[in-house]
Amino acid sequence: MNEKFIVTPEEAGTRVDSYIASKDEKLSRSLVQHLIEEGKILVDGKSPKASLKLQVGQVLEISELDRKENISLKAEDIPISILYEDEDIIVVNKPKDMVVHPGAGNKSGTLVNAILGKHELSNINGEIRPGIVHRLDKDTTGVLVIAKNNYAHQKIANQIQNRETKKEYIALVSGLIKENEGVINMPIGRHPTDRKKMAVVKTGKEAITKFKVLKRYEEGYTLLKIDLKTGRTHQIRVHMSQIGYPIVGDNVYSNGNNKFGVTSQMLHAHHLGFYHPKTNEWVEFEAPLPEYFVQVLNNLHEIKN
Repeated sequence: MNEKFIVTPEEAGTRVDSYIASKDEKLSRSLVQHLIEEGKILVDGKSPKASLKLQVGQVLEISELDRKENISLKAEDIPISILYEDEDIIVVNKPKDMVVHPGAGNKSGTLVNAILGKHELSNINGEIRPGIVHRLDKDTTGVLVIAKNNYAHQKIANQIQNRETKKEYIALVSGLIKENEGVINMPIGRHPTDRKKMAVVKTGKEAITKFKVLKRYEEGYTLLKIDLKTGRTHQIRVHMSQIGYPIVGDNVYSNGNNKFGVTSQMLHAHHLGFYHPKTNEWVEFEAPLPEYFVQVLNNLHEIKN
């Protein structure tokens, strides 16, 4: 059931994230900020920024909260491909069909369940998101870093926020892109009518996606290397669909129909670079393409220039 609050004169001027966190001791400020990003907290029916200062009489609505008491977080014996590990970080190659952390409708089988109990993890993001600094969509595969302690978590999170990390993806899109490379600069925010989706909207946050064509195929597809300059929810999927080249298999931002029978978007986090939280040395990690992705590419015929 949704919860509603009306801002009183005494509460006016309070930030949205601080206000919600004060209403429920089980909600940390960082968790509230995550819920805002997910569109689960509304102010007068609209998605606010976490820094919005409230006014008297405004109505806040909270829905679908990931209550800790509703989620029994436990370690599960799920195999995970670890690319690198030391006393501060774990770098994994996330498979498709795996949610990063527990939430509504996904209380087990997540990446957190797989690593819990086997490693020490940071707890900045609360009990149900230990170690999670950034995320990949359920059906996006590839490299992802997990923090073992709060110091490492904060150092990497700051780099992400300051756009100091390097994130490169490989994607197969429908259609033949004529340009060899390009930049998509379109703001992204919550979809105006479908709260589970994101969209290009004037009131959205800055979102910048760079792409470079790796191969074009006779069957009418293009293989891209994508350099993510910002990290908005569903950014690559939204941007590619917006310019008319949706990612193959994406059933949210296209119809998902494809002749290959893949049931998830063909989007892979191939490369991740950042400054190591302890040594401050630049480190880079790569995750190989998943087998199903390789099989699809092997069945296509490259257009030779």
